[in-house]
Amino acid sequence: YFSHTSFLGSLSLFHQMPSYSGQTAYAQGKKIGHRGVDASGETTYKKTTSSALKDAIQLGIGYTVGNLSSKPERDVLMQDFYVVESIFFPSEGSNLTPAHHFPDFRFKTYAPVAFRYFRELFGIRPDDYLYSLCNEPLIELSNPGASGSVFYVTKDDEFIIKTVMHKEAEFLQKLLPGYYMNLNQNPRTLLPKFFGLYCVQSGGKNIRVVVMNNILPRVVHMHLKFDLKGSTYKRRASKKEREKAKPTFKDLDFMQDVSEGLMLDADTYNALLKTLQRDCLVLESFKIMDYSLLLGVHNLDQAEREQQMEGSQGSSDEKRPLPQKALYSTAMESIQGAAACGGSIDTDDTMGGIPAVNGKGERILLYIGIIDILQSYRLIKKLEHTWKALVHDGDTVSVHRPCFYADRFFKFMSSTVFKKSSCDPPKRAKTSS
Repeated sequence: YFSHTSFLGSLSLFHQMPSYSGQTAYAQGKKIGHRGVDASGETTYKKTTSSALKDAIQLGIGYTVGNLSSKPERDVLMQDFYVVESIFFPSEGSNLTPAHHFPDFRFKTYAPVAFRYFRELFGIRPDDYLYSLCNEPLIELSNPGASGSVFYVTKDDEFIIKTVMHKEAEFLQKLLPGYYMNLNQNPRTLLPKFFGLYCVQSGGKNIRVVVMNNILPRVVHMHLKFDLKGSTYKRRASKKEREKAKPTFKDLDFMQDVSEGLMLDADTYNALLKTLQRDCLVLESFKIMDYSLLLGVHNLDQAEREQQMEGSQGSSDEKRPLPQKALYSTAMESIQGAAACGGSIDTDDTMGGIPAVNGKGERILLYIGIIDILQSYRLIKKLEHTWKALVHDGDTVSVHRPCFYADRFFKFMSSTVFKKSSCDPPKRAKTSS
């Protein structure tokens, strides 16, 4: 696909350019988990600056993917899931690695052959993967949530890179054989698609990161964003969250503000429910819980009104997301087989979103995916449920046994969030003058 040596050489030059500013909306915030902010206002993770972490990730992935492409393709074997490859990156460089301006670090790649197979399953070629992740500076997301993770998105909107805790990385490793057996049987899923698991070792610290599909394209303006679990216990966005420029609302907010639900035509509704049902079954079989449905809503009619108010006619083309490289990666592709689409839906118009209508009759596009699945039902969760049940009705607590959790999640999505419209959505809703 490319000359590995020349690629790493150019990558090294790119990393000696000034790094993308890590200034974020939470710069003044206190430390959350391992995520903090240094004196200059730059995000840190385990005391490593965001710029150093981004560069280490890009240099490491540049090396490991290039190195792998020189090895012959073969079937994935069981032992491939447990392989960990390691390469040392001294700051002065070596005969294998370029020089860089950061402290020495070691880069570990988990299950490289297995992940190469998974990327192929989604039609991601090695040079595309490298180009997306390593050719442009990574962009730090400014609203990373309460998990204490740092999130980056690639400039082409294709991939999210998220720091994960040791336990989560360990759980993903254990999950891989069975999880991808399911993906192999059915690549059309709303479950997260994991494309790589890596670890940056520096200064005695391990920083583990996972590369995943990006659910919400940055170029599409999300008028509303929800994190939904199907639970009502403390499931309201905090005052602090509401004050953000782009808040993430929760279940109780949805029930209050979108009480009519989101109307889908019969075929889309059935396809979505079938996908959700199958995904819930997979998660339940792995005893996974506490996952959420991330839902982004782009209001086409509102966007049109905003455009008219701004008086900008020519900007609509710029807002179109680039066609995604990964197969089955858009929300619409995730729920519909090729035959089901039948070419009837103009994907250029839907920008990868699922067409729907809100309670006001406005045309909207939905961007959805299941997130936060690296939660195993451990003792801590059992304890959490016990004491929460003492102070609140146990059935509404968000941490529940996996079977109950999956049932409640599916019921909430299929009856409260998504509704089957009695008639097909209008081609164009009238905009109020």
